[in-house]
Amino acid sequence: MKIAIPTRDGVVDDHFGHCAYYTVVETSDNRVLSSSTLDSPEGCGCKSNIASKMQEIGITVMLAGNIGEGAINKLSSHGIEVIKGCKGDVMQLAQDYLDGKIVDNTQVCSHHDCHTPTFKMDIKL
Repeated sequence: MKIAIPTRDGVVDDHFGHCAYYTVVETSDNRVLSSSTLDSPEGCGCKSNIASKMQEIGITVMLAGNIGEGAINKLSSHGIEVIKGCKGDVMQLAQDYLDGKIVDNTQVCSHHDCHTPTFKMDIKL
């Protein structure tokens, strides 16, 4: 199994779509075998092709801090399960997930920059 974790300075980045990079952790038999990095796309992650890149390399789980509904839907449509509310050291988080210690907090980021904007029109007569 491969797990992706939005990362900045070795810890979970608090925002999926604007992380420095993704740590990709390869596992087997509930153990971490190796880790590598995947570059974060320019701009907002939910509007990029990052989900398809992750699917291509076999990622099936995303351990995220804050993440918006649009990003969750995009990742899910590419076969990637999203666990929200994660924090801390990425390697420890990966092992904790494998040990069954990580539970999705069910909260979706409500101030996500990638939501469809609401337009206000001023009409002067």
